[in-house]
Amino acid sequence: MSGNEGPRNVLGTELEDCSHEPLTGFFRDGCCRTGHGDVGVHVVCARVTARFLVFSRSVGNDLSTPRPEFGFSGLKPGDAWCLCAARWAEAHRAGVAPPVVLEATHVSALEFASLNDLRANVWTEEAE
Repeated sequence: MSGNEGPRNVLGTELEDCSHEPLTGFFRDGCCRTGHGDVGVHVVCARVTARFLVFSRSVGNDLSTPRPEFGFSGLKPGDAWCLCAARWAEAHRAGVAPPVVLEATHVSALEFASLNDLRANVWTEEAE
């Protein structure tokens, strides 16, 4: 490995962007990478579903209500978003995990969920 390689995804390849519309990522650069200060470990690129948004609100993280003071327009089903890895794993255990984009999910997500669990919830265009 050379020192010039960028962040890796759960498949071991270069991490792809998750979303620029809406703009996501802890660093608001469209990428589910993590770093200093990212206590929530926002590394799972997911296509949020209505069921997940209801679940997330029920456990204290309302992602669907706009918060203009933070430049956040609120998520709607189908939006791609960098989720906290622990929240995705919690949703998976509850049976409401949103589908993930493996190529855009940072390798550190594997500290919270197995590759098999992520693969079982993979997003495909046919799912839309």
